[in-house]
Amino acid sequence: MFSKRYSIRLLFNANKVYDRQVVAGIGEYLQSAQCDWDIFLEEDFLSAIDNLADLGCDGIIADFDDPQIQRALHNCAIPVVAVGSSYRDSSLYPEIPYVATDNDALVECAYQHLKKTGLHQFAFYGLPDEDNYRYSRERERAYRDLVLKDGFDSYIYRGKNTAQSTWSQSMAQLKAWLKSLPQPIGIIAVTDSRARHLLQCCEHLGIFVPDQTSVIGIDNEKMARYLNRVSLSSVGQGTHQMGYRAAGLLHQMLQGQNIAARQVVIGPTGVFCRQSSDFKSLQDANVIQAMHFIRQNACRGIKVEQVVDYVGISRSNLEKRFLEEYGYSIHHELHQTKFNRAKDLLATTTLASSEIATLCGYPSLQYLYTVFNKNLQQTPREYRLQQATQDGAAIEQK
Repeated sequence: MFSKRYSIRLLFNANKVYDRQVVAGIGEYLQSAQCDWDIFLEEDFLSAIDNLADLGCDGIIADFDDPQIQRALHNCAIPVVAVGSSYRDSSLYPEIPYVATDNDALVECAYQHLKKTGLHQFAFYGLPDEDNYRYSRERERAYRDLVLKDGFDSYIYRGKNTAQSTWSQSMAQLKAWLKSLPQPIGIIAVTDSRARHLLQCCEHLGIFVPDQTSVIGIDNEKMARYLNRVSLSSVGQGTHQMGYRAAGLLHQMLQGQNIAARQVVIGPTGVFCRQSSDFKSLQDANVIQAMHFIRQNACRGIKVEQVVDYVGISRSNLEKRFLEEYGYSIHHELHQTKFNRAKDLLATTTLASSEIATLCGYPSLQYLYTVFNKNLQQTPREYRLQQATQDGAAIEQK
C-alpha cells in the first residue's frame, strides 16, 4: 500500500545561491510527488570526500560542478543523479543521469538584452580558468561566439579569485580593465557576484551605470540584488526546475524505471531588467550626468533644482536638453524613478508600506497612496497582492 521509505543524500554547498535554489526545486518535487524520503543535507559533507560512495543511503543527488564530487562518485553502486553545467563537448558529461543549466542560452539572453538597448560594444567578466569554474569557460565561449558572429570586438577579463587577502589587488586590477574599455559598453558577468564587483568598481571610478557601462549578471539572486546603489539586472537560471527534474529522475531510478534521456538541459527563466542595464543611447553629456544623479538620489527626495546644481548649467538649458533626449521633463523622471522603486519594493519585499514610502522619498504614507491611486488606480496593498498572485501563477505554470 505504501511505497518504500528511502534515505537520500543531497551533496550541495548550502553557501552557494545556485545550490540552494536547486535544493528548493528538489523540495518542490518531494511535496508534489509525496515521496517517502529521508533527506540528509550536510553542510560539511566534503570533509568525507573520499568516502562519498559509502554514505549508507539509497540514492544521491549531487552538484557535479565540483570536480571533487564527480570523481568521488565515479562508479558509485547506488543511484546518482548529477546537476551542473551544460557542455558543448558531450564527452564531458558523466555516464549517469545529468540535469544541466543551459549556459549558451543564459549568455544569449544576456547578450540579446544588452543588444536590444542599442549597445554595440560588449565585454565579458568571468572566472579564472580552473576546473571548479568549468561553467565559466562555457559561458565565456558562448559570449565570444555571439560577438564574433555579429562582427564586434571581444573584451574578456577573468580576474582573480576574490578573498580577503587579495581583495584590494583584485579590485584594483578590475578597475584597470574597466578603464581600458571603450564606452558605452555592455558587460555580461558570469555570475551576479561578479556583476556586483563591476558595479562597485564603476561607482569608485565615477563610471555612470548604465549610461557608460551597462551590466547584467546571471543568477537573479534575490538576496543580494540591492547590495549596490544601482539595482542589478540578471538572467534567471532554471534552478528550481533543475532540482525538480533531478528528484524526478532519481525517483524513477529508485522504482526501477529506465531513464530515457541521460542529459536534460534546462533553459533560463528570463531576463530580470533593473537599473544596471536600463541603457538608452544618449548624446548629451549633461543629460547623462543628470540621469546618473537622478538614479542615485531620486529616492532621497531631491528636487529638480538639485539636479540642475549637480550638472552645473541653467535650469532652462538642462530642461531643454532633457526634453530633447527623453521627450519628457526632469520632474517626470524623478517621479517615475521613485514610483518604480516603490513598486519593486512592494513586489519583492515584505516591508511595510509606511517604510517603503520613507525609503522612496515620499513625505508620507498618504502621499504614497495618492501616487498609486493616480497612476494605477490601486492602493499599495492591492498592488502587492496582485503581484503575489501573478508570481504564484507563474510558478504553477512552470
